Amino acid sequence: MKVFWHEAQLKHAPRFFLLRGMPRPNFEVPARAEALLASCQAMRLDIVTPEAVTRNALLTVHDAAYLDFLRDAHATWSTLPDAGQEVVANSHPSPEMLSNGARAPGHIIGQAGWFTSDAACPIGRHTWESSAWAAACALAAADEAASGRSAYALARPPGHHTFRARAGGHCYVNNAALAAERLRASGATRVAVLDIDSHHGNGTQNIFWERPDVMFVSLHGDPNRYYPWFTGHAAERGDGPGEGFNVNFPLPIGSGDDVWLAALATGLDAIRDFSPDALVVSLGFDASEHEPLNALAVTADGFARAGQSIGDLRLPTAIVQEGGYNTSLLGELLARFLNGFGR
Repeated sequence: MKVFWHEAQLKHAPRFFLLRGMPRPNFEVPARAEALLASCQAMRLDIVTPEAVTRNALLTVHDAAYLDFLRDAHATWSTLPDAGQEVVANSHPSPEMLSNGARAPGHIIGQAGWFTSDAACPIGRHTWESSAWAAACALAAADEAASGRSAYALARPPGHHTFRARAGGHCYVNNAALAAERLRASGATRVAVLDIDSHHGNGTQNIFWERPDVMFVSLHGDPNRYYPWFTGHAAERGDGPGEGFNVNFPLPIGSGDDVWLAALATGLDAIRDFSPDALVVSLGFDASEHEPLNALAVTADGFARAGQSIGDLRLPTAIVQEGGYNTSLLGELLARFLNGFGR
């Protein structure tokens, strides 16, 4: 199995994270990628540098104005008097504002609120560069899957909380959505996206909400008690032509292997019924029992069994890294998952 990775993904080093009203060190640190990369090296996997992503490729998922903002935000922000080191919004448009015709401001402070959904996506000097290379890795993995093989995109920063025109939750470019769109453009009639990160993939859900050709299946902690709080409920099934092609499994807080793997089995049955030509896996290890902000309690054996169950689909698969923040265990969990999958 090929692993796609670029060292520029280590440059993004966010500092700001707001936890229960207190600024704390950010969990999405470069050491996450270093741990995953070391595991790939220990497994003697073929680590490949992808081609740089093009703007046209990013435009298959994201709006041009959003991409311009993400590219230029930090430089513009840095010209403000007494500016902090990272772009962090202090105001976001509410549904009431949007219903009254709210529009994107011309000022960087207003744009920060318009183009982000929360305060968990600080934009630093190297955020754009790292995000672009993460996207490149996901697209390269999709190209492998389009050729009938499976591959792993060591994508950092992660992407599944990114909407078409809004960052959120440590995410800036939706790598899994880009992979799914690349597979569709490469000839796949149907593509399934399976998200096993512990947080609902709200950005991916929204991007494919009205699409019958891309099924989205997500296992995650109950959003009544866990980020992203507002979406991820079982009643969210898609809309219009996409109705029925969005499947959520919100799990009780503290759920372990039995509950998680049972939900996965049901989700995999839905994917089999959908009969996709290819699969994208949003692979998060933050469902681990040892996560610093855990909502679920999946063991290393649980991840190995999940890998095996997903591999049993026998679909060309682009595995795209999402969350997982216990850097001391990430490498082991990746190895267990990929060995189960059948690397």
